[in-house]
Amino acid sequence: MEQTVSLCDLRPGQRGVVRALHSTGAMRRRLLDIGLIENTGVECLGRSPGGDPAAFLIRGAVIAIRDQDGRDVLLGPV
Repeated sequence: MEQTVSLCDLRPGQRGVVRALHSTGAMRRRLLDIGLIENTGVECLGRSPGGDPAAFLIRGAVIAIRDQDGRDVLLGPV
């Protein structure tokens, strides 16, 4: 079975592929709009000095996402 982690578990330099999106409502719409759909590659580029939010490379764009919002994005290995 494939191991999954949430988006907020990625550390700088780590990559994953979106497997599921469990957000609801407006946050789900926002995450879908920035390209977080199944089979999309994601790379963590860095974290703010306080650790939250983190910057991710998603479909060629750098996006900052808070841990609270990234918990519902499940990733599998690349």
